[in-house]
Amino acid sequence: MDESTIYKKLFINFKPSFLKVENESHLHSNHAQSPKSGNSHFSITIKSEALNKLNRVEGQRKVYNVLREEMKNHIHALKIKILI
Repeated sequence: MDESTIYKKLFINFKPSFLKVENESHLHSNHAQSPKSGNSHFSITIKSEALNKLNRVEGQRKVYNVLREEMKNHIHALKIKILI
């Protein structure tokens, strides 16, 4: 699982006008709880009409819902920035 998996799922579900997915695992490799897989910490910046009318928490819940399997099995930390 890597950035492209996250990107594809978000793109299909939200049809964003802007989407950036960054792997930040290297920034957390020394943390005791890090799974050290190299693909566990990600940052997402997204702009989508599907998220525009939602408050911050509702928008983040939608993103987490799309990535629920990845959150259970692969992603240790996810930073989400929703642009309006």
